[in-house]
Parts: sequence; structure tokens; C-alpha cells
Amino acid sequence: MAPRAPLSRERIVAAAMQVADEGGLTAVSMRNVGKALGAEAMSLYHHVSGKDELLDLLADAAFTQIPLLEVGTPWRPAMTARAHAMRAVLKKHPWALTLLESRANPGQAVMRHHDRVLGLLRKDGFTLTLAAHAYSALDAYIYGFVLTELSLPFTPDTGPEAFAEGLDLPAAEYPHLAEMLEQMVIGHDYRFGDEFDYGLDLLLDQLELRLAAQG
Repeated sequence: MAPRAPLSRERIVAAAMQVADEGGLTAVSMRNVGKALGAEAMSLYHHVSGKDELLDLLADAAFTQIPLLEVGTPWRPAMTARAHAMRAVLKKHPWALTLLESRANPGQAVMRHHDRVLGLLRKDGFTLTLAAHAYSALDAYIYGFVLTELSLPFTPDTGPEAFAEGLDLPAAEYPHLAEMLEQMVIGHDYRFGDEFDYGLDLLLDQLELRLAAQG
């Protein structure tokens, strides 16, 4: 039998991510992470001070999966790429929705990410105030969209058509909903996820107008 790899912060964080992926954030405990590693919970304390630090490290690890934007990238393609990368990470790790921005002691990956985003906006002429507004609006859109996407009563594979066909939706009582379902969903290849780009473009278009108005 091959010797077990020694414990390290990196292995502990990787195991914590696995536990969170399988059971959600509430499943992350020193005991469960130790169990995933085949180790006693107490042995983890030689590398991590406790659950709070473990969650800090977990948030930082999630941010490392979002590629750091290249310096010099124009703001609009940069924000578009970031939005898609964040959406992918949040969908892969749904527990991250409530964790990423909740830590009182953010790690280096978190801070680098935020600083780079603000830097790209500022480089292309956003005032500090507009950059802050843009960052807030973009994050609210990304997090909100993914939360909705993950909460829908149908899967991306099946789509909403079967769900829509099962609704008791009299057209006389709900004319606008019935119209949308008939003309966009039932018998059509509608995917809620496709709305992400449209909504993102609306937001970026408005930011572009606000940026131009500064001059």
C-alpha cells in the first residue's frame, strides 16, 4: 500500500471543496473534512486554525478558479469574460454563492481579483464612483442570475417546455404569460441560460453610456 500523502493546507482546502460540492456549505466541518482525508479532525488544526479560517481558504480557492484578467484588456471584453468565468465557477460550486463575499478576512486571490477589476475600469476612464457602481451592478447581476438559474424547477438539459406545458395557465386570465409561453417556450428551443448574455449586454451598454457621459 502506498504511503498516505502528508496533510497540508492545500490538501485540506481541496478536501473541503469536495465536501462542499457534495453536501453544501453546511457539510463543511473539521470532522467531515478530516474524514474525507482519512485523518482525525484534530490533525487538521496543525495546518488550519479552525472552521473560520478553513472557510476563508475555501473562498480564496474558489476565486483562484476565476482567471485573473490580463492587465491592459479593454474594460468591456474584460467584464464580459469575467462575468462568464464567474458564472461558470458559481454553477460548478453553488455553495460559493453565499461564501465568496462573506469573509471578514479575504485572502490574496480575493483581493487580487477585486483590485484587478477595479484597475481595469479605472484605466479606461471610469471615475472611482462609477467604477464602484459598475462593480456592484455587475456582481449583483451575476450572482442573482446564477441563483435564479440554479433554483428553476427544471434542468438546463430538459428545458422549460415540459414544465410550461404542465401549467394551468388560462390565456383569458394570464394573457401575457400565456403569450410568452406560446411564442417563446412551447415548441421553441428556449433556454433560460441564454438570457445571461442579453442581460449582461444591457448592463454593459448602460455603463458605456455612463462612461461617455463623464466626458
